[in-house]
Amino acid sequence: MVKTRAAATPRPSGGGGAGAADITAGKISFRSRKIVKSTPAKGKSVATTTTAVLSPPPLSSPGELAAALSHLRTADPLLSEVIASTGAPAFISSPSRPAFHSLAHSILHQQLAPSAAAAIYARFLALIPAAADPDAAVVNPAAVLALSAADLRAIGVSARKAAYLHDLAGRFAAGELSESAVAAMDEAALLAELTKVKGVGEWTVHMFMIFSLHRPDVLPSGDLGVRKGVQELYGLPALPKPEEMAALCERWRPYRSVGAWYMWRLMESKGAAAKKAKSNAIATLPSSC
Repeated sequence: MVKTRAAATPRPSGGGGAGAADITAGKISFRSRKIVKSTPAKGKSVATTTTAVLSPPPLSSPGELAAALSHLRTADPLLSEVIASTGAPAFISSPSRPAFHSLAHSILHQQLAPSAAAAIYARFLALIPAAADPDAAVVNPAAVLALSAADLRAIGVSARKAAYLHDLAGRFAAGELSESAVAAMDEAALLAELTKVKGVGEWTVHMFMIFSLHRPDVLPSGDLGVRKGVQELYGLPALPKPEEMAALCERWRPYRSVGAWYMWRLMESKGAAAKKAKSNAIATLPSSC
């Protein structure tokens, strides 16, 4: 368990404006690129500028996770202690699913205990036609649309979630969403487009961006575990509100996804320590007569 200590509320680090370059671990973060083009004005060419925002590579790209850890250790000494005691994030090595499959998986797991969700998900996969590899299932829009609401209800999927799955599949089948489009969207566009799907809210999109797309700079500001982790890390007297999280975690940019992951681990370690202390206390109680 990392010992946390009270610290003044962190202030946003300087130089973080649009287009600023941040040099960490021998790497330079992406800088907005100015594109100069000429537009006619009263018969003359006038130079104007537009800004094209370059998306950073995913954390699964070679060297990106190392760069993230180097930056976070330097930018936040308190977080550096958590990193030292926890180790590198494990989620980057997890197998990546296509976007549609990942979103369907998220819908099926909503508001369920892990064991119950896993059982329903296994039955769901059994309904999907097998691929060339008999051990693999192809979860795609056509396969999901071929399942009726009754089929899904029979394996334990609620009527509401069945409607959510069909809405997601319908949007992919109609071309409103696609694997390539999802991969190309920035975080703001993903949030705007994916929350149009029934049953998909901000939290689901944030988890999708972090764990499926491996986007480096996603802050799930409404997640209770992340908020509690920030409170614990900085010794805050009260749980930070979602709208306060951006300022508190500004120093983690452009790797807030990794910072959030450590907040979950911090709270897990605190819970484990409390459970162990309680167990030890019970063990020292005198036996009854």
